[in-house]
Amino acid sequence: MTEQKSMGKWMIVLAWISAFGLLIMVFSELLHRQVNPNASPDSSQVGNRIEVRLKQNRAGHYVTSGFINGTKVTFLVDTGATDVAVPAHLASRLQMQAGRQALASTANGVVRINESRIDTLRIGDIVLNDVEANLNPGMQGDEILLGMSVLRQLEFTQRGDWLILRTL
Repeated sequence: MTEQKSMGKWMIVLAWISAFGLLIMVFSELLHRQVNPNASPDSSQVGNRIEVRLKQNRAGHYVTSGFINGTKVTFLVDTGATDVAVPAHLASRLQMQAGRQALASTANGVVRINESRIDTLRIGDIVLNDVEANLNPGMQGDEILLGMSVLRQLEFTQRGDWLILRTL
């Protein structure tokens, strides 16, 4: 009888652990969607142009998933960035080569970066080729700043809490 009670207690403990694990997974996904509400950005055809609509996140930023050279990444739209700024530690994973060294003014001051290029950058169905970028060793996270080297190739409009990107 005590063996059955002991086994019953373990079953209850396992049930509680499973329930907590499930709750953690659900809330973690909800938090991720609050940071990046554009994990799978929708594209539409408007005439002969492609349009992608990005919803603002809770912090007021436009964050979206996309691809660099076929690898999935997370972009933060930054109109103050001249080029696409990529954390240097992601260079090999994204198949990017470090080029000439240069200095760049950032929100954290002047930093030494390496110029680079992105063969293919994709957000939704918008695809851009041979995009100017830089590899920044001062960026520690995995988020990539989507700068003006991309945005100047697109028409972009902000309406309410939406950013609309359109091919030219």
